[in-house]
Amino acid sequence: MSVSLILLPLAVAAVAATHAATAGRDGEGRVVCEVQTRMRDETLLVAALRDTGAAVVAEPDAIIADWADVRAGFRRGEDGIWSAHFTGEVDEQRAVEAVRAIDAAYGRQVQRAVLERLRAQAPAAGLRLESEQVTEDASVRLVFAVEGRS
Repeated sequence: MSVSLILLPLAVAAVAATHAATAGRDGEGRVVCEVQTRMRDETLLVAALRDTGAAVVAEPDAIIADWADVRAGFRRGEDGIWSAHFTGEVDEQRAVEAVRAIDAAYGRQVQRAVLERLRAQAPAAGLRLESEQVTEDASVRLVFAVEGRS
């Protein structure tokens, strides 16, 4: 089976919320549906795909992800919005679940990148990391102390 998904950035998805849960068929009879996502950064998307257990090949215009019985081809349109075309042992529900899992992994990648940036830039801003706590919901609380200035 084959399923194509349009991966709407959250900002666009808020405007197009009614479309985000719809599905239809394209001119070739393939299932096409739109899914809300926050994925924009190619590097973070590749890392997120790997986090889901995919074998990933990044090409200049596309990202190919392979799992045991499913392949997804990701392409970014001129509008900057990613689309994913799933083939193999996949139906609409499984494709949407896969995108949600990828989106969750992407969120963790974004969090990791932001934390690294905060840790790296804190000293230049006159801050010292005093403590770091990861909560049950995987959010991270950082406490910085302002370094004394003379």
